Amino acid sequence: MRILIIEDDDALARGLVAALKQSGYAVDHQSDGSIAVELALSEPYSLVVVDLGLPGKSGLEVIKELRQQNCSVPVMILTARDGIDDRVKGLDLGADDYMPKPFDLGEFEARVRALVRRAHGSASPVLSCANLTLDRSAGFATLAGRPLDLRRRELAVLAGLMTRAGKLVTKERLIDETFGFDEPVAPNAIELYIGRLRKKLEPDGPEIKTVRGLGYLLVER
Repeated sequence: MRILIIEDDDALARGLVAALKQSGYAVDHQSDGSIAVELALSEPYSLVVVDLGLPGKSGLEVIKELRQQNCSVPVMILTARDGIDDRVKGLDLGADDYMPKPFDLGEFEARVRALVRRAHGSASPVLSCANLTLDRSAGFATLAGRPLDLRRRELAVLAGLMTRAGKLVTKERLIDETFGFDEPVAPNAIELYIGRLRKKLEPDGPEIKTVRGLGYLLVER
């Protein structure tokens, strides 16, 4: 799952990016509102987090433009405590939630998880396919009741497959949801993670099938 942070406070942005990456998300950061709109319209984000007090194009203008372009990605507002009118305007323009600054990181992460689940059409943080379960809130997967030892990006790839279990997921989509735009991606990175996941799901877990030239499919054995 990929998240865009639009925030001009570099220290705050670094902290949010680090926390979300630790939770298994691919995260991009942009401080320029105009560039951020272009990114949000061109990349498959599961959530956009936008500060209202941006220089140049404001956060409100960013939200308005995204919705005018029929971009339905969930949007969370970050704003100062006394900016009640701006919060109301943001919600009226199409934002889905807001966090007043300063905020608790744990609550921020919980709200992020809820909005990302909403973006993927699931109210529950737990995904399942046959005897495989993945708790996206805890970043923890089990197979037939036993815990799976998965690294952060393995979890991200698995979440991408489980969210669309039984449906084709392209390699490009998995790359977009696993890596930020400033992160280097080896040519065979997804194949490497798919290979590791297959070994960890054997012999009784769901099967990851390769559809040559198109992508991957997670199905029950």
